[in-house]
Amino acid sequence: MKKLYALLPFLGLFLIACEEDTTPIDNTPDPVEYTAGTADFSNYVAVGNSLTAGFSDNALFRAGQEASFPNMLAANFALVGGGSFEIPFMADNLGGATIGGETDANMDGSPDIGNRLILTFAASGPAPTPVSGQGSTEITNKLSGSFNNMGVPGSKSYELLAPGYGSLAGLAVGAANPYFVRFSSGESATVVGDAVAQNPSFFTLWTGANDVLLYATGGGTGMDQTGNLNPSTYSRNDLTDPNVFAGTLDAILQAMTANGADGVIANLPNVTDIPYFTTVPHNPVPLDGATAELLNGAYGAYNAGLAQLQGLGAITEDELAQRTISFSAGEGNAVVIIDEDLTDLTGFNPALINMRQATEEDLMVLTSRTFIGTLANPADPTSINGVAIPLADQWVLTPAEQELVENALAAYNQTIAALATAYDLAFVDANALLTELRTSGFQQSDGSIVTATFATGGGFSLDGVHPSPRGYAILANAFIEAINAKYGSNLPGVNPLDYTGLYIN
Repeated sequence: MKKLYALLPFLGLFLIACEEDTTPIDNTPDPVEYTAGTADFSNYVAVGNSLTAGFSDNALFRAGQEASFPNMLAANFALVGGGSFEIPFMADNLGGATIGGETDANMDGSPDIGNRLILTFAASGPAPTPVSGQGSTEITNKLSGSFNNMGVPGSKSYELLAPGYGSLAGLAVGAANPYFVRFSSGESATVVGDAVAQNPSFFTLWTGANDVLLYATGGGTGMDQTGNLNPSTYSRNDLTDPNVFAGTLDAILQAMTANGADGVIANLPNVTDIPYFTTVPHNPVPLDGATAELLNGAYGAYNAGLAQLQGLGAITEDELAQRTISFSAGEGNAVVIIDEDLTDLTGFNPALINMRQATEEDLMVLTSRTFIGTLANPADPTSINGVAIPLADQWVLTPAEQELVENALAAYNQTIAALATAYDLAFVDANALLTELRTSGFQQSDGSIVTATFATGGGFSLDGVHPSPRGYAILANAFIEAINAKYGSNLPGVNPLDYTGLYIN
C-alpha cells in the first residue's frame, strides 16, 4: 500500500500532462488584411459593351447582371473601401423587353429584344431555347439616378462618345441604343459623359469587341472600312477603321483619367476562340450512296464548266480544285457555300456562280446549325440548304474574311496595349486568357476544368459569344490579378465555382 500511495503524485502529474496534451489547438488562420495599395476604389465605374453589362445567353437579365465581372470586382473593392455599385437592372430574369409596348417595333418578324436562352431537353436532344413568357422591361420607362455599370450591349467603341446614343427620339430612327435609352441622363447624353459625371476614382474599360465581332458574326457580310475615318457612314456590320478606333479609345481615356482616376483596360479576344465559330463543323452532311450519286450528277455541269474555263486560263488549277464539288456515301460531306472571293465566272456562264465546298479553314457560324439541312423551298424536298442550295455569305466566315478580322484585331490590340502604357493603367490580356480557355481550360479547386466547349464547357453561355457567369468569374480574376500587380493591392478575387456554368431547364 505504501508503494501505491507513493506513486499517486506521479500519476497525478501524468494525468495533468495528458490533459495539457489534449487541449484543443486553434488552427484558425489569422484574418487577412486586405489593402487597396495605391488605388482608390471608393467610386468605381465600369465602361464598355455587353461584356461589361453581364450579357449572356443572348440576353441581358437580372441574374446575368448580378454575375457581371464589374459586379464581382465591386464586391472585392468593398473589402478595401469600395462604395456601392449601382446597376441599371432589367425588370426580370427573362431578358425580353418591349419598346413602346411593342415586341417587334422594327417589324422584322422577330422580337427586337428577345428572352434569354436556356438548355432544354427534348426527344431530338438538348437545344438552346428562348425562355417562355413576355419580359416586363419597357425600354421607354426611364430609370432615375446614375449607374456605376455603364456597359451598353451592342455598342461599338465610337458609339460610347456619340451624343444622343441614349435618346428616345433617336431610337425611333435607329440612331440610339435601347439599353442606354433606359438609363441615359438625357436626350443628348453620351455613355462616357455619364460615366465621367460620376467622378470615378477607379474605372474599367473594355470596348472594341463589336467593332470587329459584328462583322465576324455576320459572316463577313459587312465592309472593311480601313481608310474611312467617318464612322457615321459605316453600316452596322462593318469593320471599324483602326485609326478611328485608336482616336476613340484615346478620347475615352482622356475623359476617364482627367480627374486623376486609376483604372484597368483589357484587349480583345480572337473570334476563333469563341464557340460561335468553333462548334458547327464544315462537313456535317451524311449521305447514302444513291443521294451522293444524284448530287454528283446535279453538279456535273458546274464542274465541267469550271474545267473548261480552267483550260482557257480563266482560273488556275488550284481554284479549279477548290471549286469542284463532290459528294460520297457516308458521314463527313462538306456543305456547299457561296464565296465572294472566288473568281467571278458568271460573265462566261451565269450558272458558274461563286460556290465551293467548305473546308476546315472555314468557320461556320453557330446559327447555321439549325439552318443547314432545311429546305429552301418547302414544296421541293431536293432544295436542301447547304447541299443542293449553297449557303449564303452570312452563314460562314471564309479564310479571306478571317484575315480581315485578324488584321483589325491586331491593330486594335496594339492600340490598347500602347494606351495602357501611355495612361499608366493596369492591363488585362483577355486575348491570351480566352485562347487558354479554348486550348486547355482552367482547372478549378474541385478538379473540374472550365473550357470553351459549347454548352458543356462551362466557360461560355448558350449564345456562343458571351461568357457564362462562371466564365465571367474567370475574367474577373484576371482583372483582379492585373489590378493587384499594378497598384499593389491584394484583393482575393472570386471562386468561379460559386457561379453557374449553364442554366438548365
